[in-house]
Amino acid sequence: MTIAVIIIAVVVVAIVVFAAVALRRRKEAKLDLRRAEAKEQRDLAEVGELEAQRQSAEAEERAARAKREELAAQQQQLAAARSRANVDDLRSRADEVDPDVESG
Repeated sequence: MTIAVIIIAVVVVAIVVFAAVALRRRKEAKLDLRRAEAKEQRDLAEVGELEAQRQSAEAEERAARAKREELAAQQQQLAAARSRANVDDLRSRADEVDPDVESG
């Protein structure tokens, strides 16, 4: 009878140890899955960050290009104004020189 009790106790202890090991493995497997999911989310966040940086760089580049275009347009307006002033001066000079044009 005592041998049977010892055998039962050993079997119960073995079952408890086996269950504890199985639970630990299951817990570790769940943790590994969560770690993998967290890594995937971090990777996606990194990709999103890189895309946001690319878009920001493109926007800055576009803004700089627009500023250069604006400055070029202003320079062209000034050149056109100078050309008009030269034309007006030439016409005035021609009128001064022309004997057929009455002054005043």
